[in-house]
Amino acid sequence: MTTYKAADSKREEFRKYLEKAGVLDALTKVLVGLYEEPEKPNNALDFLKQHLGAAGPDTADVEALKLEVTELRQKVEQLTEENNDLKIKMQQLEPPSEQEAPEN
Repeated sequence: MTTYKAADSKREEFRKYLEKAGVLDALTKVLVGLYEEPEKPNNALDFLKQHLGAAGPDTADVEALKLEVTELRQKVEQLTEENNDLKIKMQQLEPPSEQEAPEN
């Protein structure tokens, strides 16, 4: 009988911990969302993971974003070089600035 009370005490303590951390509210909201879903998903666990934020981004999305970042970095490098070249050309085309003589 004593172990039964100890187990209940531990269980109650854990429940309070989950409630204080907001876990029970989050789980309840996701489960209600699943319950109210008109077309139930084939994999309820994936639904829970997705709506709790546990499921990270898809690998394909991550790879596509990495590729885009690489391409954009190359584009920035190319445009920076082009900008520097154009600045040099512009300096070569501008006439040397002459100091204006003060008027008397």
